[in-house]
Formats: sequence, structure tokens, C-alpha cells
Amino acid sequence: LVSVPACCSARYNLALLAFFGFFLLYALRVNLSVALVDMVEPNTSLAKNATSNVCPEHSSTINVPRNTTGEKYSWDADTQGWILGSFFYGYIITQIPGGYLASKIGGKLLLGFGIFGTSVFTLLTPLAANLGVGYLIAVRALEGLGEGVTFPAMHSMWSSWAPPLERSKLLSISYAGAQLGTVVSLPLSGLICYYMNWVYVFYIFGALGILWFFFWMWLVSDTPETHRSISYAEREYILSSLKDQLSTQKSVPWRPILESLPLWAIVVAHFSYNWTFYTLLTLLPTYMKEILRFDAQENGFLSALPYFGCWLCIILSGQIADYLREKQNMSTVCVRKCFTLIGMIGPAVFLVAAGFIGCNYALAVAFVTISTTLGGFCTSGYSINHLDIAPSHYYCYLMAELGYLCRFELPPFLCASQISLCVFVVNTVGEWQTVFYIAASINLFGAIFFALFASGEVQDWAVSGYHLHRN
Repeated sequence: LVSVPACCSARYNLALLAFFGFFLLYALRVNLSVALVDMVEPNTSLAKNATSNVCPEHSSTINVPRNTTGEKYSWDADTQGWILGSFFYGYIITQIPGGYLASKIGGKLLLGFGIFGTSVFTLLTPLAANLGVGYLIAVRALEGLGEGVTFPAMHSMWSSWAPPLERSKLLSISYAGAQLGTVVSLPLSGLICYYMNWVYVFYIFGALGILWFFFWMWLVSDTPETHRSISYAEREYILSSLKDQLSTQKSVPWRPILESLPLWAIVVAHFSYNWTFYTLLTLLPTYMKEILRFDAQENGFLSALPYFGCWLCIILSGQIADYLREKQNMSTVCVRKCFTLIGMIGPAVFLVAAGFIGCNYALAVAFVTISTTLGGFCTSGYSINHLDIAPSHYYCYLMAELGYLCRFELPPFLCASQISLCVFVVNTVGEWQTVFYIAASINLFGAIFFALFASGEVQDWAVSGYHLHRN
């Protein structure tokens, strides 16, 4: 089978548009975490405990006058916790039906309107905040509904577009946008808040999302057969490479799937990793503002630093993992387990350490950055293990039909709202240590479970009635 050049090809154009789509998805997801710092009246979250052991004010060398025209709200820590967690109330609902909807209406429409809807509700966020906290929570939950279908929709599209020998490259390009969206949006949101007004955080990112939607609808098709400008050679290359990926068997072996320990090892590992990831993603700006006392401009850059490290680690760890398998003859399961252990135990250790260095600003930022960076190893660990136990097209089909089960989104729902509400209402260093303890313990449990039950071999239920692709 002769490959078709990647440059200017329809499949890589799809990957690039998906990259920008997921970039905006995560920008729309995390911008409130930074903006909320500027939306709340100073010291509101600390009003419940005037004797809190909070760090002294952090001296700043920034002399540029900051904009103070943004509306301020007297939301206490309880309310802030519900606001930050409200996104995931909607997000968890559409994870499961997302795969089913993609099979019915197509991944293009589902992903496109998912991001479009999220963008529209982002534009409405300032209005909702002025109307009241209940309206803001509702708008954020509706944003979550839109974003919840995006990963299943993208998997559905790649099942028709990605040749087996290019699947890893195409998917990695698409989803790399998520990490980079976090890296860019956190400091950029801080700058917008500092120099302009927090409302523009939502207006700018919301407008960019709508602009992306028009390019997506114009340039993308659900399948190569329906693409308007794809070359004949590329269409035949993609269709020929995928023709043996599925057999005539259409039923899903639900019972063997649900009884598969290797699959549950991935689910548990992802559940555990997501808890820590979303705890930091959602609450790190608040920690840096209320405890470490960085202002919004510093806050944005320093909040993004851990995710920039994670983005680099994802790229490098993928190369290292393939080198170990191909050149050093390490077994697949050994590589997956080793990378998962590094990517989950390492972050747990440094996260706990971050809670014990008190007000040492440099060490706090360094430890949180190392913790999140090491988490990037998981991409070449449990995160790609789906391909090992359920290869080729069946992987995409399985993950879509199970609502992307292995990216189960209950942890952020819990950690973003319930922990913030119950644990660090008083916002002391000691209370934040408890948050870090919980996240580290769950990470450790997930790592051990994966190490005990993960597999690198194709499972029987994944190949029954299917043709394996022989590289």
C-alpha cells in the first residue's frame, strides 16, 4: 500500500483543525479559573477565618497600573466551589451518549456544534454573572454539555479518516491542542484581566470559538468519500487501509468488555489521574492567589507553567516509549506499566511535597510544575493502552460506544466542587495540604491497580470476529 504525502492532505488538514478545536475547548474550559480571581471581591473567600495561616503578600516588580473596572461579586469560597464545579455537571452527562450521537448524526456536526454551543454560552458568561450566581452556574453547566460530546465525536471521525499506520500521529496532533490550550489560555487570561477587564476573557475566547466553527463546517467532512476537495489518491489510500479493519460482526460483546480487568485497569488509572489533573487545572489559580499571593498577571503565567511542562513531557515520553519497545525490546506491558507508575506516583510525591514547603514561593511553583510535568508520562502509559488491548478500528468504536469510558469525568465533578466546598473553605496552607493528600492518595491507588491488572496483549473480546491489522 503506497502512502500519500502528508503535506496539504485532507487528513492532516482535519488533524490541524481538530488541534485548534481542542485548543479552544480547553481555553474555554479553564478561562473562568483565572477570571474568577478578578471577579471576586478581595479577601471574600478568607472572611470566614481572619486568623488563617496565609502567606504574606508577594512582592511584585510589575508597575503597570492594572484595570479595575470589572464588576466584583461577594462570592464566598462555597459559592466559588460550586461555580468552578458547575462545568462538570453538564460535562459528565453527555460523555456516555456522545458516542451514540456521533454514530447517528456524524462526528463533524457533533464536534462542531459542541464547540459552537460552548462558545455561545461563554459569550453569555458576563451577563449571567450580573444576573446572579444561579444563572452563572447554569451557563457553565450548559458549556459542559457542549464539551462533553467532543472526544467521542473526534474518535468517531478518526475511525473513518486515520490509516492504521498513521493513527497515532494524527490523534496526537489533534489532542495536543488540549494541553497547549491550557498553556496559552491561563497566562493570556491573566493578562486580559490585568490590562483590560475580566469580561473580555469570555468575549475573546468565545468569539474565537465561533470563528473556528465556520472553518470547521466549511473544510471538514465526516468521511473521505464525502470530502469535496480530497485527491483521488488520498481517498483510495485511506479507504484501502481501512477496508480490513472491521468484520461483518456488528454486535458489541458487552459482558466480556465489562468483565475485562485490563480495561478496568485503564478506567481506574484514568479516573485517578483525572482527579489530580482537574484539581490543579480548576483550582491552581485560586491556590496561587489566596495562598501564595501572586497577582493575576503572575498567576496566569505560573499557572500555565505546569501544563507547558506536561505538554513537553507528552512529546518526549512518546519518543522514549517507542524507542524502548523497538530498540531495547521491552515488552509493551512493561513500558505501559513503567510509564504509568512514573506518571502517577511521581506527581503524587511532588504534590504532597508542595503542601509541606509552606510559603516558599519558588519551591511551591517548582514542585507543582514537576508534579504536573511527570503526569505527561501517562500518555505513553495507560492512556495509549487502549490501542494495545483493543487495536485498530475496534478501539475507536469501543471508546465511542462506551461514551469514552476511559476518560470517565466523575473525578472533576467531585474534586472541583465538593472538595473545594468541604475542605478548603478557610483557605489555609493546612487545608490545602488535605486537598493535595487526597489527590496524591487517589493517584497512588490508580497506579497500583494498573500495575497489577494491566495487559499489553490484545484481548479475546477485541478480536473475536475482527481482522487484525498486520504491520
